[in-house]
Amino acid sequence: MSRSYRGLSLEACRGHLLGPWVLAFPLLCTACARLPDLRYLKEPLNTPSTPRVVDGQGVLSEREAASLLARRLGRTKVDAKYLAGLEEAATGRPLIAGNKVTLLFDGPMTIAAMMEAVSRARDSINLETYLFDQDPLGLKFADLLIAKQAEGIQVSIIYDCVGTLGTPQAFFDRLQKAGIRLLPFQPVSPHHKLLGWRINNRDHRKILVVDGKVAFTGGVNITSSYARSSLFRSGRKAKAGAVGWRDTHLQIEGPAVAALQWMFLDNWASQEEGELPPRDYFPPLAQAGDKVLRVLSSQPGSNHEIFKAYFVAIQGARTSIHITSAYFVPDVQISKALHDAARRGVDVKIILPSVSDSWLTSHGSHSFYQDLLDAGVRIYELKTSVLHAKTAVIDGAWSTVGSTNLDTRSFLHNKEVNVVVLGDAFGRELEGAFQDDLKDSEEITPKKWKRRSFLQRFKEWCARLASYWL
Repeated sequence: MSRSYRGLSLEACRGHLLGPWVLAFPLLCTACARLPDLRYLKEPLNTPSTPRVVDGQGVLSEREAASLLARRLGRTKVDAKYLAGLEEAATGRPLIAGNKVTLLFDGPMTIAAMMEAVSRARDSINLETYLFDQDPLGLKFADLLIAKQAEGIQVSIIYDCVGTLGTPQAFFDRLQKAGIRLLPFQPVSPHHKLLGWRINNRDHRKILVVDGKVAFTGGVNITSSYARSSLFRSGRKAKAGAVGWRDTHLQIEGPAVAALQWMFLDNWASQEEGELPPRDYFPPLAQAGDKVLRVLSSQPGSNHEIFKAYFVAIQGARTSIHITSAYFVPDVQISKALHDAARRGVDVKIILPSVSDSWLTSHGSHSFYQDLLDAGVRIYELKTSVLHAKTAVIDGAWSTVGSTNLDTRSFLHNKEVNVVVLGDAFGRELEGAFQDDLKDSEEITPKKWKRRSFLQRFKEWCARLASYWL
């Protein structure tokens, strides 16, 4: 039995009325969209001598900002300060000071931290997710949200209609019956918004904001793949079928929480499906730590902030570029920036999955290996589990964790979120995780790669043709 959300049949949202053909149609009509030409970022920009910095009290003066950055950016503060200004000029986003940022690894650690924060909620819980499955983990999380709603805490959820195609309708019926506000993002059926129907544009963000005071973001979805650890840093050997996905998430406290809260509320308003109940969504946020960061968002037709931030950081790298990517099908500009960095002597290493949940994307990634290896990029494949993390640390001082894959789909067609953290203290933490993942990875050497079969080469060629949509 279908139900309606302001006139929208959620059965239609999930594609039950139109069939699978509707998912293929947009591939025929989206090829005209393109990422912006970033050659202008190679030229001197009107870069501020000191980047804008805000905190819980407002905008810092130039003198205050310069003093804070000198303290927080560590030994690479001169170059990092320049790159921070360049990144601001490219993205338009200020730095946010005074935050506590906690790295969370894999599903059990991340879900436990999220559920603890939810259990302490006193006002509101806003969740935005790509996957929300009806499995033991999803049911446990849903039960907690329903219990909080029963306590009078307003729970609101944005979920992607394509990401949740496999979730039974009864799962969402139960959430809504409990009083939880639901917003299905971009229904599969065009009946709801015929003129504004954009099935190829997906909400790939993972955001949880509790009481406007603590936020989570990164790569972790709510699905049984995250019920088990990937054995990251465990020292134990993997057993068949007993290993979860390898992922990275962030817990944030401090002024930057407001930026993630705003992102959620803005997305809700953009869908024009009714207003949220009034709550204290933006409480005063005092300094909670010493981390300086930038919250970046991307969505179709936007400023492409995350794409530009990655390009600026890679282009300006002096010593190292260490990337961990679940789905790696870069556009020509990011690909060339990586080539150029390796050729000028930067240590460029990329960890990619050896086992993927998307065989076509995996072959698409492989189609880039030869050119990268020829340029001097070192490629590794994680062996112990399915890799789903999306992180990078550059020169040990520019770090990012988010939902964005290094592919055209993420940069151009999806709603995504990434957090950039400046400073070598956090950089050392993320670099440490990268080095630990290297221990569980196998290097793809040029000699080994050239021995691959003709059939594999043919699959790569076919996947490369579809790389725009992967």
